[in-house]
Amino acid sequence: MTIREKIIAAADAKAPEYQQIALDIHAHPEVSNYEFFACKALSEQLKKEGFAVTVDVAGHRTGFTAVYKGQKPGPVLVFLAEYDALTGLGHGCGHNLFGAGCSLAAVCLKQAIDEVGGEVRVYGTPGEEGGENGSAKGSFVREGYLQDVDAALCAHPGSGPHTLTDTCIACSPVDIEFWGKAAHASGAPEQGINALDGLILTYNGINALRQHLTGDVRIHGIIINGGDAPNTVPEYAKAKFYIRAATAQRLEEVYRKVENIVAGAALMTGAKGRMQPYQNRVENMVRTPSFDALFAQEMEALGEAIEAPQPGPKGSSDVGNISQVVPTIQPNLSISPEQLAGHSEGFKAAACSEYGLRFVPLAAKALALTALRLIQSPETLAQIKAEHAKEIAAQNG
Repeated sequence: MTIREKIIAAADAKAPEYQQIALDIHAHPEVSNYEFFACKALSEQLKKEGFAVTVDVAGHRTGFTAVYKGQKPGPVLVFLAEYDALTGLGHGCGHNLFGAGCSLAAVCLKQAIDEVGGEVRVYGTPGEEGGENGSAKGSFVREGYLQDVDAALCAHPGSGPHTLTDTCIACSPVDIEFWGKAAHASGAPEQGINALDGLILTYNGINALRQHLTGDVRIHGIIINGGDAPNTVPEYAKAKFYIRAATAQRLEEVYRKVENIVAGAALMTGAKGRMQPYQNRVENMVRTPSFDALFAQEMEALGEAIEAPQPGPKGSSDVGNISQVVPTIQPNLSISPEQLAGHSEGFKAAACSEYGLRFVPLAAKALALTALRLIQSPETLAQIKAEHAKEIAAQNG
């Protein structure tokens, strides 16, 4: 068999095992940095496949690295694995398939790596959906795990047609807190300082700010603590907000404006106010068109049509943090012929359906074959890296 045929055959042969892993992870949904079942399932499987595995990395107890070095030198290629679920919903984003499919892609490329040269890795990255110590890819970047990497690859479950890497906007998840002074709300209200008033003024201030923001900016949040009893002046109040924008520069500008709103609310009420991040900041996605074009060619060779992403409002993903430092692709491969809302019961059902399980071998084949092209054609890899550097320079002005 040719090298390509070996990769395709490996994906077909191993698909049932990795599809079962995807189903098992779906049945055991876990949120950010509590993905103990998923981390163990994927990391132990990769260890069986001959990878050198390390768990508890980059400050994330459910993060892992899996590394296989070929017998000849060559580029270092990383497959990103996500496996966290949504709070209260479970795998309504399909990360059970994401982790299994991208891990299998690395296993398939490993079949050829001794012959063609290079190094293949899997980075298990917790908490893409955010939460406690969330968005681990930011930690992987910060701790230097991408310093010697040439390119990163992953695929995300989608619905409707397959689509190429989409835009993701930057996001800063923050806690906004106020501290006041408790007092009897009827008997001695003049002795109290109302922390909830500070938070409500902040909420309303953000609403007033929205009319003066560009269309790419999104600010949304919830109040999670507004006091303990209606007859006591609240001495503590807390909210969680996401501040989003198309670029890091604009996000920073909006962040400072919201900080000023918090400071103003504190002055108006006499309460102490504070805004601070509660997890890694998520960066915007830097797309590399020639890298996506390479993936599209491999999809077409597999008999699968793939389209450009549709315009419209976008979410955020910490894959953007990876894309800021190395060329990265994250196409969306369909797990339902019908369009489904993300983060929904329908998407959750599709993520364990017979149709949805097709994602695992398809992602593995297309990603591994794309990675093979990077190894076999140094000129192509050099072109992609040069284009990525140009995109970064253009973004940063």
